[in-house]
Amino acid sequence: MPLRSVVAGVGSALPRRRVTNDELAQTVDTSDEWIVERTGIRTRYVAGEGETTATLAYDAALKALEHAGLKPHDIGLIVLATATPDQTFPSSATKIQAMLGINDCIAFDVHAVCTGFLYALSVADSMLRCGMSKKALVIGAETFSRILDWNDRATCVLFGDGAGALVLSAEEGEQGILATRLHADGRHNDMLYVDGGPSTTGTVGKLRMKGREVFRHAVINLADVLSEVLSAAGLSAKDVDWVVPHQANARILDATAKKLGLPAEKIVMTVDQHANTSAASVPLALDTAVKDGRIKRGDTVVLEAMGGGFTWGAAVLTY
Repeated sequence: MPLRSVVAGVGSALPRRRVTNDELAQTVDTSDEWIVERTGIRTRYVAGEGETTATLAYDAALKALEHAGLKPHDIGLIVLATATPDQTFPSSATKIQAMLGINDCIAFDVHAVCTGFLYALSVADSMLRCGMSKKALVIGAETFSRILDWNDRATCVLFGDGAGALVLSAEEGEQGILATRLHADGRHNDMLYVDGGPSTTGTVGKLRMKGREVFRHAVINLADVLSEVLSAAGLSAKDVDWVVPHQANARILDATAKKLGLPAEKIVMTVDQHANTSAASVPLALDTAVKDGRIKRGDTVVLEAMGGGFTWGAAVLTY
């Protein structure tokens, strides 16, 4: 029997502060109607004092471990996907390791923006299958509120903070991750980026985006990579029980589903509740759908995302 990475547990965490569109409209030139019509977003969560990417990731990890029935010392690998680490270095994954009380395990960050969780999942899957660890924590966590230009209504309304985590266990059988596919095309840097960094400006910088161009590329790239990963797993769209996409924009999700001929009821959508949480959005949406009973053991689930770079990717698994 093949050795596969099985999802043993899921968990998520959100900041304490929930911000509605109406609340945002008190300080930004926008409205609930404008935001909902263009994005589907109604609320988002914003990190406050004492809340960081690492603290949110830690809370999500604890819930995933509890769901899996495991203890921190069972984990031999931590891969954190984030574009908003607590520090330039060391990695926030090592902070989470220390918070969990794990004295020694493999721990590092992966940076592929909104596709970060798919990259982290693929890396962890490869490491588990080649025997580097038996159990892993794969986490997506972000505090994008701290890199937003709150005077730019075209971008600041789109994003929120949060974290999601999976526990993966290397097991023999047919259940688990069946295939992953990843891509990147650095020619599109100027369409979605942050205008700062340690080696250039010496500052953190703010998020900048050309929304229409990103939308167009997202629909094409996501449809292509979904078809690619299903083909790699020997499956077709009709075999899919659920698609858990990156929660960027309800219109992108609808357009991608139509392009693939997938019914809307198979798409897990949480963008209305959480907005775009970048690398956290896929595991956050997955946790929501598992905990509310939509996704059940044995279901075929496809995960997909696209982000700055451009990067994009997908994974198909039997939950």
